[in-house]
Amino acid sequence: MYAINKFINISQNVVCENGKSIFHNQEDTFAAFMKNVYKNLNISYPKFYKMDDLCKLAFIASELLLQNETEKDIALLFSNNEASLDTDLKHQQSIQNPENYYPSPAIFVYTLSNITIGEVSIRHKLKSESAFFIANEYQTNYMHKYTEHLLQTNKATKVLCGWVHCLNGAYKACFYLVESNGNLEHTIHNINNITK
Repeated sequence: MYAINKFINISQNVVCENGKSIFHNQEDTFAAFMKNVYKNLNISYPKFYKMDDLCKLAFIASELLLQNETEKDIALLFSNNEASLDTDLKHQQSIQNPENYYPSPAIFVYTLSNITIGEVSIRHKLKSESAFFIANEYQTNYMHKYTEHLLQTNKATKVLCGWVHCLNGAYKACFYLVESNGNLEHTIHNINNITK
């Protein structure tokens, strides 16, 4: 039996750790809120400011779970229901007007949702199993089975799972770290409570 030692939820200007609020403010925009969270965590990673919104959200949620982690054999399983649509729309705007045509490489690089995994892997020097799934809702049963398989077959020592949604200013992140020991059993019921 595996366990969840810690989980993070971020939405509506609030960051919660294991169900308890650890940061909140009343910023009007996602960008301002994320900047305040980043500063509050005393993170020193200038590349954060170059990331698109989806990456910033996944980065902060992951950072809260991995900031004191020494294990490097951590698989990453992320998911959402819109891939990188928020950035795709910005990229489309940069190329649809032939008179103002400028496809920015800085935006284009974020038109793949799995770049979120890349950013977290680079930050924490992870060279492990990873996957980004697109589905209408969090696939609890599948993610549970996949996580247990990775751990049982020694493909990973720990698995960071997460739902990361960011589109048109609406955002939500639900991340949890599964390992051999922890406070909460790694069950379908508990995952549903974390990701609801």
